[in-house]
Amino acid sequence: MKLDIILSGVGGQGILSIATIIGTAALKNNLYLKQAEVHGMSQRGGDVQSHLRISDKPIYSDLIPKGKADMIISVEPMESLRYLPYLNSEGWLITNLNPFINIPNYPEIEKVESEINNIKNHISIDADKIASDLGSKRSMNMVVLGAASEFMPINFEDFEYAIRTIFEKKGADVINKNLEALKVGKDFSIKNK
Repeated sequence: MKLDIILSGVGGQGILSIATIIGTAALKNNLYLKQAEVHGMSQRGGDVQSHLRISDKPIYSDLIPKGKADMIISVEPMESLRYLPYLNSEGWLITNLNPFINIPNYPEIEKVESEINNIKNHISIDADKIASDLGSKRSMNMVVLGAASEFMPINFEDFEYAIRTIFEKKGADVINKNLEALKVGKDFSIKNK
């Protein structure tokens, strides 16, 4: 088993929480894990990306070569397009559709969506709206992770376990909101793949 994932977004959107949850779920299955992060100007709304590599065999590099990623998980649509050169021909692009407009020349969202729709294997989800409808805007990243979980060779229950473990100190309400967001995201992918 091998899974190479590029995670992308903008600072403050929860990319590193997604990486931690995936990593915790992988470790629960005794899988090997390597991760490399680039934070950029994350504290000022800049881009954030992470390479996450999971395997049942030792991993020697934490960086994913171009054309070799099995998946791009993005919480920002334009950022998802930035890493397309890394995606392999059968890989999946899972992205939030709600833009975080942090630059003056942000492209028209219709053009961004058109580019995303040209990707053979993709899920585009309005994770911000779904999270808001669930009463927890901050769980948008868990909606995206749930949508991506459908395409990962890790049991869904292990993602739930990881959420419970990571958010344990934040209390039952935070855990339950994140679990609900994860499930709704997964259900969206099941219906729309």
